Parts: sequence; structure tokens; C-alpha cells
Amino acid sequence: MNQSKVKKRVVGVDISLDLTTYAIVDVRGNILAKDCFPTQDYPEINSFVTTLCEKIVGFVELNGGYDTIRSIGVSAHSANFLTGCIVNAPNMPWKGVVPLAAMMRDQLGLAVAVANNSHVVGLGEQAFGSAHGMRDFIAITLGSGLGSSIFSDGEINLGFNGHSGEIGHTCVELHGRQCGCGNHGCLEAYTARKGIIVTAKEVMDESDEPSLMRQEEKLTPKKIFEFCEQGDKLAIEVFRRTGEMLGFGLANYASLLNPEAIIFTGGISRAGRWLLEPAKKSFEEHVFHNIQGKVKFLLSELDEGERNVLGASVLAWKVKEY
Repeated sequence: MNQSKVKKRVVGVDISLDLTTYAIVDVRGNILAKDCFPTQDYPEINSFVTTLCEKIVGFVELNGGYDTIRSIGVSAHSANFLTGCIVNAPNMPWKGVVPLAAMMRDQLGLAVAVANNSHVVGLGEQAFGSAHGMRDFIAITLGSGLGSSIFSDGEINLGFNGHSGEIGHTCVELHGRQCGCGNHGCLEAYTARKGIIVTAKEVMDESDEPSLMRQEEKLTPKKIFEFCEQGDKLAIEVFRRTGEMLGFGLANYASLLNPEAIIFTGGISRAGRWLLEPAKKSFEEHVFHNIQGKVKFLLSELDEGERNVLGASVLAWKVKEY
């Protein structure tokens, strides 16, 4: 009897603003090999996709052979799992609708699934991280943007056309700051990377108090966190205001969804207690009283450099083999 060989490896790809990372992952979630290249080196989408596919082919040939790979999973900003497209990504160099899954499938000859990076983060946390064993939770990604994925009864909720979970673009202040999406008052405009820098400038303008932040030519959330650790009062105030706004936005979210936990991932989440303590305080003040004190705030324990490729590998196993 002829028996088809079962392929036990997939490729997970994470396309971020700075780096595109790709890894070979086995059925147990072990990362067997990993590499990356700068995303910004390819501002034209066709050259980016061609380069990515060529790198994947060469990479897997050097690490076990192309015929051992079942499928590809891709994490990308503003991607839609239902269509396989990146759609109007405000923070990426490629504009409009990019049919990424189809483009990669045509060049690789393998099944390709593409999803929003927040969707993929949730899959990674559910399979390998803090949400393992949970059925109702929210995964939050804090970085250059603010995204989330919603899991209900163990399954991700994608919404009618694949765009659910965009908590960063919920309005928390009428006529507030302009967001990269074009609207005003979005939560992302206060809690993502650019918004935190705006808050820092506001805090410094309101006071003559000395601060290490004043000495920085290029201020970043990471630097502000480091200044918090050194006891800088204005830096601490920046994350207090950021956390307060984040907790307010999440309270609205949780009052609708009643999750067991909210799991925080992404570079901004590394601010830890400076961000999450004021966020939790604000959250408990504003959330529906019947679930006060019942929603866990959890910081992801997965490695920042591996979480998205692991989540993308879960995505790859879900797509039908080509």
C-alpha cells in the first residue's frame, strides 16, 4: 500500500515595520532554524515578496529540504485572514490592498495563510503561552500600533469581514489627537509608540521640573521606561497617563466581552509595572461592576523574537494543504 508522507514542518513568517523574520517550526512548536532581513530595504511590494520567497526557498533547502514543508503562515500589520490581503496598512511602506497570500503561493507553490499580527499573537499565546488552556481571553499588542485578538469559547472571533479586534481605533476622547488612521481620539493615538512620545512632550511642556527626558535627542518609549527605573518623576507620569488611558479603553472592551484574562504583548508592554499598574487601576474604576476584580492582567512570557513566528506556525497548520 502506498502511504503519503506526512509533512511535519511549516514556515512561520513575521513581517514587522523593521524586520521580516522567518523560521522553520515543527509540529511541537520547536523553532528549528530562524533568520531575518530588514523590511524597510524593500519599499516596493513586488521586490519584497520576491526576496522573501527566494530567502524562504534557500533557507529550507539548507535546513531539511523544501519537500518537508507543509505550508506557510504569515503575520503582518493590517492583514486579513479571510482574504489573505494586507489592507491599507498605515505603518507599512506598501499602500492599498496587497494580495500577499496569493502572491507568495504563486511563487512558492505551497499553501499560504496570512493574518493580522494581533490575530497571530493570540494564536501563539493560546498554543504556547499565557493563554494556554483558556477559552475566553483578549491578547493585546502594544507597539507601533495597538491591536488585539478576541477569543471566545476557544475560537478567534474575526468579525463579519475579518477586521474585528481593532481596539486601537476605538474613540476614547472626543475631538482628541489625530490618529494615523485619519480619525481623532483613537486609543492608539495615546498608547502606541508615537502617542507616548506626544504625551512625553506634553508632560515636559507643563512643568519646569528637571527630567532625563529633556536630554534625549530622540526620545523613545524604551528610553522613557529606563528613566522610570531611575526614578524620573516626569517619565513615571508619562506612563501613568498612558496606563490610565489604556485601562479606560480596555474597561469598555472587557465590559462587552467578559474575558478571563487580558494578555499584554509587544514592545510597549515591556514597561511593565509603570504601565500596567495605572492601567489596572483605571480598568477597575471603569469596568462593569459585575466583573470588577475578575479579569486577570497577564504579561506575555513568550520570547519577543519568537512569539509571532510561533503564532504564524499555528496559522500555517490551520490552512488546507495546497
